[in-house]
Amino acid sequence: MASKLSDPASISPAGYIQGPLKWAIAFSASLGAILEVIDTSIVNVALTEVQASLGATVSEVGWVVTGYGVANVIMIPLSAWLGDYFGRKTYFVFSLVGFTAASIVCGLSANLPMLIFARIAQGLFGGGLLAKAQAILFETFPPAEQGLAQAVFGVGVIAGPAIGPTLGGYLTDSLGWRWIFFINLPFGILAVVMSWLFLPKDHKQTTQHQAVDWWGIGFLILAVGSLQTFLEEGEKNDWFNSGEIVALALSSAVGLGLFIWRELSTDYPAVDLRVLRHRSLAAGSVYSAIVGMGLYGALFAVPIFTQSVLHFTATQTGELLAPGALASAIVMILLGKVSGKIDARFLIAMGAVGTAGVMFQLSDINPQTGADQLFMPLLGRGAFTVLMFLPLSLATLGSLPKHLISAGSGFYNLTRQLGGSIGIALLTTLLDRREAFHRFVLQSDLSPYSPATNERLNALTGALQHQGSDSTTAHQQAIAVLQQIVNTQAAVLSFADIFRVVGVAFLCSLPLLFLLGKGTGAKAPPAH
Repeated sequence: MASKLSDPASISPAGYIQGPLKWAIAFSASLGAILEVIDTSIVNVALTEVQASLGATVSEVGWVVTGYGVANVIMIPLSAWLGDYFGRKTYFVFSLVGFTAASIVCGLSANLPMLIFARIAQGLFGGGLLAKAQAILFETFPPAEQGLAQAVFGVGVIAGPAIGPTLGGYLTDSLGWRWIFFINLPFGILAVVMSWLFLPKDHKQTTQHQAVDWWGIGFLILAVGSLQTFLEEGEKNDWFNSGEIVALALSSAVGLGLFIWRELSTDYPAVDLRVLRHRSLAAGSVYSAIVGMGLYGALFAVPIFTQSVLHFTATQTGELLAPGALASAIVMILLGKVSGKIDARFLIAMGAVGTAGVMFQLSDINPQTGADQLFMPLLGRGAFTVLMFLPLSLATLGSLPKHLISAGSGFYNLTRQLGGSIGIALLTTLLDRREAFHRFVLQSDLSPYSPATNERLNALTGALQHQGSDSTTAHQQAIAVLQQIVNTQAAVLSFADIFRVVGVAFLCSLPLLFLLGKGTGAKAPPAH
């Protein structure tokens, strides 16, 4: 099958794949990306089970998530160079094999260090899948067909953050936490076989004769690794009140400065920063970070709200998020047929305004909010996010020369991942601070001299006495009930605050659209 790709009839004069094989390539590459995206969030709902099973503390088990995230963001910008050095197909298939093998080791882990090590390996291999898959699609499909091709890719990237908790909750509740990793085996094998059969054969690599930029790689690891760890661990350690967090912030800043200096001064950089001279890529990457904040940051708040305030199980939370993921997939496919014909900036603006509206709608939550009240806003979030993601990909990457697509895709996907991490870190901090603020305000109204407070306390005491408690016990229980009401109301108000913040952030991002291209009929020259 792969030999057919070397047939000149299968390749257009501009270097794009023709015929049904291009769709086989699209599904092969997208399957690898979907596996990586799902595994970013699938473990989150199982951390309590992992902690109990392996005898870990809360801070220790957090490294199961942090290790994966750090390894992932380090590898994403290196994927372009690694693909050029080893060959696009060779590197992609190797990443799939490594990701699948690391998943099995995760499931077999007998202790926490083994699990963290396997998750780091999983993140390193997975980082090569996301950006490389998108680059493969841009290099395979002509501009006129990029909308549908990127829609296939985008279904997994958009729906993955919702599918992960859904699938993770079901597997954890039904089969145990180890199966959230074992589930990757059949799909990983399928992705390897499809990629081996359908991806075009690698051409002779000229970069293997060039010096490896070890200094650039080292500075990248220092900068991005420190930044991701800073974002993951900052809230747990009270940010800059912790010497460890301060050290991470300094090492990230120093590493970033050294990395930029190195990559701009060497002839053979590990990461080609010069690609940012294209305005569409620079502006699109910034906007991608904002989309990442909305995609991952806002989505992370919903499961926390449903489980901590509404007391949903992991499976119930997953079922709540599933319709939004389905809406994303449907809108993605429909949009793929018309994107490229409509100004991408108009579609992105619609998505940003619509998402902001959904966030403001979610800010009306209260302790009585249930699944019925959350259904339509989450469905809307799934649909409106697609209006930003797909057109933004085309506007950012569609006008790049074909030989720069791989490097550009690495930057674009890195900024979305980091945007998600920054969004989660900021919103987690804001959530804690606003909850403390609202609790203080509400408690200040619970005065023993307040007639309303005494009336409510007496009513609760009477109700508890009616249930069989003596007067002293009933009074103490009534005070505890009032305190619980205050805590619940403070939590609800803090969630409402962060939904408003995300909505305002999307509205404030609209001026960036003027820096983007239209994303309509972009023409990329043949590969050099």
